[in-house]
Amino acid sequence: MDNPNDQLSVEWVTEAIIRQQYNDSQLFEKWKSGEIVGVTKRSSHPDTPPVGEPICTHSQIVYYYSRENKPLAIVHQYLRPDGTIGASGFPDPKRLFLKDKILFVRSARPKDNTTPTE
Repeated sequence: MDNPNDQLSVEWVTEAIIRQQYNDSQLFEKWKSGEIVGVTKRSSHPDTPPVGEPICTHSQIVYYYSRENKPLAIVHQYLRPDGTIGASGFPDPKRLFLKDKILFVRSARPKDNTTPTE
């Protein structure tokens, strides 16, 4: 069976636009309440923690899915040792899966114009 996301168009947007769409969708709140599922796809421990973050803070890529396993978003976050989200206190969206398209952050676009990979 074909992946339905293969049929969606890709729109490259600024960080401000994707953050606004992410905030409007309330995905972070839905994840915190258990309404949607977050799956950590990558978690690494930087040798030097990001500025202002404690030692043992992890850099993570998290995929959000609906309960029906439909992809909703891909975010980056810094997870502190105490379980809180570092930096701004919110995940940083990298992709949003909308009904008719997928939003990608423009700054993540590779020079050869191909689809970014994880």
